[in-house]
Amino acid sequence: MYSIENGMAHAQSITMASTTSTEQSGLFGHLLPEFKKASGLDVKVVALGTGQALDMARRGDADVLFVHDQPAEEKFVADGWGVKRFAVMYNDFILIGPRNDPAGTKGKDIVQALQKLAAGNGNFVSRGDKSGTHAAELRYWKLANADTAKGSGYKECGCGMGPALNIAASSGAYVLADRATWLNFKNRADMAILVEGDTRLFNQYGVMAVNPAKHPHVKAQDAQKFVDWVVSPAGQQTIAGYKIGGEQLFFPNAAP
Repeated sequence: MYSIENGMAHAQSITMASTTSTEQSGLFGHLLPEFKKASGLDVKVVALGTGQALDMARRGDADVLFVHDQPAEEKFVADGWGVKRFAVMYNDFILIGPRNDPAGTKGKDIVQALQKLAAGNGNFVSRGDKSGTHAAELRYWKLANADTAKGSGYKECGCGMGPALNIAASSGAYVLADRATWLNFKNRADMAILVEGDTRLFNQYGVMAVNPAKHPHVKAQDAQKFVDWVVSPAGQQTIAGYKIGGEQLFFPNAAP
């Protein structure tokens, strides 16, 4: 597991392209030390939106992917870039907004909430970064028949989940977020969860090794070690054990 260079032992490492939500929720600070204990491998995380993470892997600049846009992940594997996609865990998306909810969005229906925001030109911060959260948000606007008419309050930040939450908190805007990043977010101002519990807000994460047939230089064996570990009982228990204030952030659901 170690290479000797100039008489010194170096832990081998792999590069993982992942999402801002897994990084900013604090999950990797909890998960990766456990993987290193089990494998001796270091993992260098590059946190991007899922779309950018997939592009990075297509260029051969990552060994493994840990992302959350299932249709895009399945296409990535079908096109030969990934070896095989495995379900790892899930949580959910939530609509965050000012506690006094000027647009009247509160409830369980994300589609109805977006229709109200569009009709009332409510302030809404979109990630606008081709992330898994952004892809989900665009699906919800489409379901609301508002994909071409989101209202004059709609703004794209082209940024990660944490910065989008900061912008929303400082400007009294609405924002679609993943629950894990929200639970780890400290600068809440007068923001609150307004829409949750809609089955359409389910947020699945997948993991896959980059295909060495496309990029022979990738560390395919070590990448597969991470994939195998994170879907194993040990990896799944580690994910379940990550909590903030007693609240579990991610729910393991790898196939047994």
